[in-house]
Amino acid sequence: MALSTVDGPVPARRRGDGYAIRDVARVTRLSESALRYYESIGLTPAVARDQSSGHRVYSQDDLDLADAVACLSSTGMPIEDMRAYLGNRGQGAQGAERQIELLLTQRGRLDAEARALAVRREYVELKIAYWRAVAAGDDAEVARLGAEARALAGGVKESGSL
Repeated sequence: MALSTVDGPVPARRRGDGYAIRDVARVTRLSESALRYYESIGLTPAVARDQSSGHRVYSQDDLDLADAVACLSSTGMPIEDMRAYLGNRGQGAQGAERQIELLLTQRGRLDAEARALAVRREYVELKIAYWRAVAAGDDAEVARLGAEARALAGGVKESGSL
């Protein structure tokens, strides 16, 4: 049997009726330690163990849940929000509003991160131009760009963007 990832099939080493943690990690792109951590904090339920080896044996449902967690994690969603999101999954229309609210909140976080990243990039661009002006010996441009970079940095240091 082969599992599928964005990069193509991943051969799964079957353990009885399930998948090894290594295979689940490859498919979800979560590290084995992340899979164990999410299980240890109760974000995902305890995974069945092989009776002879004690190794985790992931069912298809476990794999599907780990994949959902990986998707949420890749957005940077906080664990408590992931927990709420996963808890609402089976509630259909009743849980939809809560899911939308969680996702809107996460979108807001991502928008704020994108704005902060744009400011940091702008600062780097200013500093590149500054050092090009230094290399060219353009003292007027050095002064202008230096002042602009300081003003940008001063305005965003308080917000933690630089």
